[in-house]
Amino acid sequence: MIEPAATPATPAARFPNGPFIRYMLGEGISMTGTWMQAMAQGWVMAGLTGSSLAIAAVNFAGGLPMLILFRIGGMYADKYDKRFILQACQLAQIAFAIVMGTLIAQNQLQMWHVIVCATLLGVSSSFEMPAAAAIVPELVGKEHVARAIAVDRAVFHGTRLVGPAIAGFLVGSLGAQWAFYINAVSFLALMIALATLPPRPKGTQEQEEKRQGGMGAGFQHLRNDPTSFAMVTLLATNTLFVFPTMIMLLPIYGQHVLKLDAQHMGLLMFSSGIGSVIGSIGIMFLPRAARQTVIAMTMVIICGALISLSKADVFIWAACTLTCLAFGVSTLVGLANTIVQERSPEEIRGRVSAIAGLSFFGFLPFAGLIMGWFADHFGVRPVLFSSACAYAVIGCIVIVWGRRGMNREAAA
Repeated sequence: MIEPAATPATPAARFPNGPFIRYMLGEGISMTGTWMQAMAQGWVMAGLTGSSLAIAAVNFAGGLPMLILFRIGGMYADKYDKRFILQACQLAQIAFAIVMGTLIAQNQLQMWHVIVCATLLGVSSSFEMPAAAAIVPELVGKEHVARAIAVDRAVFHGTRLVGPAIAGFLVGSLGAQWAFYINAVSFLALMIALATLPPRPKGTQEQEEKRQGGMGAGFQHLRNDPTSFAMVTLLATNTLFVFPTMIMLLPIYGQHVLKLDAQHMGLLMFSSGIGSVIGSIGIMFLPRAARQTVIAMTMVIICGALISLSKADVFIWAACTLTCLAFGVSTLVGLANTIVQERSPEEIRGRVSAIAGLSFFGFLPFAGLIMGWFADHFGVRPVLFSSACAYAVIGCIVIVWGRRGMNREAAA
């Protein structure tokens, strides 16, 4: 990859510093609860409906508000205090977790309950996602942005090692509702951490004026920066062909293809978390000159893992394959996001983050519906194999096209 464009030096915060550490601790506790709820919800849904399309419909309900509201969320992240935006979102998510847990405990959960909660959660996430993505670079100096994002991703994926495993035990022994209740409590840790963060330093008059602008500034930045545009397109490619497998099809794959119980399903997600953590940590030590080669290599790993997953028939085979798949995805997505954040001007970072998030949340609901329909009609295994083939073809096109744009930028 071409290195980020040179920018004037700014006063650097020490890395790691107190606010960043507190935020990471709060996020780590909160994300552990979130992964617990994700595993429990997928398990409950797989048992409730047994349909890949139904699970995809829930994700569609959660993603559609984000597709509609991403412009507002991105502008709010630049205009207003990100700390307060994130705290308000945590309160909403506490309420959703308690409601879902209570419905499960009373054996009254129905599909429409899940869809309504997913829709409301999507509204909350429309504001949370760009604010969360943009707040991390504010806590460190500009020269530490890449490392801070890598640490943030490592925490995000590291909690996947703990959350699903704990949830698998709770679902099998005490009931799925406890994963939701514990998740509700875990949000308090992040709220406390956010309350201790200092306010964003005020920028120059020109920067503050740009913060009040519309979403067009984010799109214009991507149009004028072929490197960032290529990375966002690559994120969208992963959303279309890889993430539906890891997010929507995995509960069906584990419960109905591999015939796993709740504990083994949690371990399957645990294996995915191992690969994600290794990939996230590896980014911290990756030389900039190696980024382009590593992105190409991880695309090969992802394609091979999807094909292997389509053939796996025992737990250990599937677990090892998921570890490789998660490693490839974590490395590629982490690098792409890092490059986008590094090249984004601070005053429009929230809007750029919203557009980058749109490449995930905007496409995922539709990709999930399509994948779910194909999985119900043709089976999960053929869908996995077909996804690998399509990802290989389109991913190569994106890489070649993006490299030409980067070469033109370098020659200019």
